[in-house]
Amino acid sequence: MKLNDLINDHYGLSMLPEKPVYAMAYVPFQAEQPKLYSPDQGLVAGTMFQKLDKPFFGSQCGEKS
Repeated sequence: MKLNDLINDHYGLSMLPEKPVYAMAYVPFQAEQPKLYSPDQGLVAGTMFQKLDKPFFGSQCGEKS
């Protein structure tokens, strides 16, 4: 049984809310064994979880070249 199914069956929780609100940020919990960075790499990236390491482009976001 996957961790997500176990949490849902035992606690009645899902990874995201049943009725999400528009313009509200949600971060699902880590359902499986996530790939982790080394402590040094995690410090630089700002997260230990590889899936949460997303690029940030700041004011360049959406600009056309």
